Amino acid sequence: MPKQTLLGLTLTELQEAVKRLGMPGFAAKQIASWLYDKKVNSIDDMTNLSLKHRDLLKDIYEVGADAPVEAMHSVDGTVKYLYRAGDKHFVEAVYIPDEDRATLCVSSQVGCKMNCKFCMTGKQGFTANLTANQIINQINSLPERDKLTNVVMMGMGEPLDNLDEVLKALEIMTASYGYGWSPKRITLSTVGLRKGFQRFIEESECHLAVSLHSPVVLQRRELMPAEKAFSITEMVDLLKNYDFSKQRRLSFEYIVFKGVNDSLLYAKELLKLLRGLDCRINLIRFHTIPGVDLEGADMETMTKLRDYLTSHGLFTTIRASRGEDIFAACGMLSTAKQEENKQELI
Repeated sequence: MPKQTLLGLTLTELQEAVKRLGMPGFAAKQIASWLYDKKVNSIDDMTNLSLKHRDLLKDIYEVGADAPVEAMHSVDGTVKYLYRAGDKHFVEAVYIPDEDRATLCVSSQVGCKMNCKFCMTGKQGFTANLTANQIINQINSLPERDKLTNVVMMGMGEPLDNLDEVLKALEIMTASYGYGWSPKRITLSTVGLRKGFQRFIEESECHLAVSLHSPVVLQRRELMPAEKAFSITEMVDLLKNYDFSKQRRLSFEYIVFKGVNDSLLYAKELLKLLRGLDCRINLIRFHTIPGVDLEGADMETMTKLRDYLTSHGLFTTIRASRGEDIFAACGMLSTAKQEENKQELI
């Protein structure tokens, strides 16, 4: 039988595990410290556990840390890592250094069900949900892990479609027994699923980023099929029940497509839609992907849009594009090629 993994278990799950093995309850915190503070790769390295208890653990468990199998380096310093994700599948995570910040873009699924028109991951289709182990491993086994300042759940997959495992990973990132990070260092990005949307807001204090891309319901539905099940207007109405005026940040992501959603008419609709919400807009340049008849707006158009929105009270930024040359920028992650060639990588 394949061994179970310790990395990615919450303290409650570790307590249950040591109890089943007849180990003392305090061993759970010791194991958590080895996993998330000292970041060991072997149970043998957990030296404050007795040899007997280490042997008991090894009969059933392994740490479950798995280094990336491939790295691609961009001219701008961005690095895209390829990780194994279970049996013959892979996911990508993107490390983005930027002066005094270093951000990791983390994946939550192999592929994605959402099929947004502008996203390569959606074109790949859905294969599997990642476990908390596979999510945390992207951080734990990152060569630059000690330089990380921020994590964004904006990689492959829709986090709310795998919410139980994502919430476990977020707990480990923020809990005192885990990495002990402030929730303000973590942002979750979602297209907005009715299932899990409210639950995430209430069970986590991490920042929330909603993929918007059009304030017009019919147009957003064409770009993002998930709009049919949970409309942006319903989403905004729900968000108005929560306070985002303090440390927790609410933002909306808006890819600017040439001739599609880039005029001041759309800016005015955005102002109407988001009136009454304490939020910001992140304008994103579209990166052309194969088989999609969309083009990105030029920087002059994006700047006009930003200035109009900001001058009318909606704080707006233009997100810097990183890693386009290695297909690591927004909407460009896909392991379809690796899935086809998986036998060569294993």
